[in-house]
Amino acid sequence: MIKVSLLIHENVYSSSVAGVIDLFTGANWYFEQAGKPPAFKLELVSEKVKNIQLDVPAQFICYVTMEEVTQTDLIIVPGFRGENRSILKKNKAITSWIKKMHQSGTEVASLCVGSFFLAEAGLLDDKIATSHWAAADEMQQLYPFVKVKSDMVITDQGGIYTSGGAFSSIKLVLYLIEKFCGRAAALWISKRFSVDIDQISQAHFAVFTGQHQHKDNEILKSQLYIEQHYSADIGIGEVSAQCNTGKRNFVRRFKAATNNTPIEYLQRVRVEAAKKALEDKDWPLDEVMGAAGYKDMKTFRMIFKRITGLSPRDYRKKYSRVVNSIEESGKCFD
Repeated sequence: MIKVSLLIHENVYSSSVAGVIDLFTGANWYFEQAGKPPAFKLELVSEKVKNIQLDVPAQFICYVTMEEVTQTDLIIVPGFRGENRSILKKNKAITSWIKKMHQSGTEVASLCVGSFFLAEAGLLDDKIATSHWAAADEMQQLYPFVKVKSDMVITDQGGIYTSGGAFSSIKLVLYLIEKFCGRAAALWISKRFSVDIDQISQAHFAVFTGQHQHKDNEILKSQLYIEQHYSADIGIGEVSAQCNTGKRNFVRRFKAATNNTPIEYLQRVRVEAAKKALEDKDWPLDEVMGAAGYKDMKTFRMIFKRITGLSPRDYRKKYSRVVNSIEESGKCFD
């Protein structure tokens, strides 16, 4: 039987806890129906108190504290609400315990931004990791030795697991059930709880709002220039003119401040504009392309899919507010 310790503190997302409980309990029920012993022993673990009142109208009872756990096979760190650095500072004991338990051979998994605890413990250094797409840039800046891949839904490296944002993180629990118990059990849980077992990229969920949380004011001016003129045929020289520096130094500073090159930043701004047009407008695809600053359809499709994981047409089908009425009218998108 695999012992799983689910960490609880007052800022965890209740869904991040309840989803884990439901799926592991479901896996045990699956084996019991087959006349086999349960596969998992799940316990809720907290730092000090055993009755955890969340910062929402919900409460979890933990029967053991971290100090009382001498052995466990797998620790799961749920996602949490709040400012990431503040939560980490408030829960330093959790970070220390995770590191200590991993050093003794325990595997560790994180859901959503629970990955910040793993990164703070040093467990993700030189490893590929994922998290909520909205927290990926902050994670990369805080932990430069972590190879953050915001489009990934699950990572598994040497008994350390991370997962994507919010409800997509529940796919990691399915993955763990499959890894420890086999494909048949995972498929049964997938169907029973209506959770898609496929590890689809979370890139198309991402909303690019620009990385403005830095102190390089000249780079910020160049970012704003890109965001205001993305539909025009602008180049690095024009953008770097917003800073009193040479082109090579500008590219270096821009990358350091935003974690993107100027060209990458321009493409992300343009694709975000195209996404909004596909969601809200009934424009033909060539009009969407032009408004976003592209002149070549092949290039537009390639960059759009690279950033979002979907083609423009598939993105429109998935997210458009007007797609059904447009299709009924017989219009073509592309």
